[in-house]
Amino acid sequence: MKTIDYIALVLIIIGAISWGLIGLFGFDIVAFVFGSMSILTRITYAIIGICGLYAISYVGRITN
Repeated sequence: MKTIDYIALVLIIIGAISWGLIGLFGFDIVAFVFGSMSILTRITYAIIGICGLYAISYVGRITN
């Protein structure tokens, strides 16, 4: 299960960097790499979104 957590975390970080680039500079790196709303762009966004939803489970596993 730890492997899935790390993969999800890496993809969430990539997504956060992508959103940061969009917010700061108006540059969408995913669309730049895969094309504007191509099937690969949509799949990338969907996978990162699913990882974000999966990360909600981290809240229940955080220990103090």
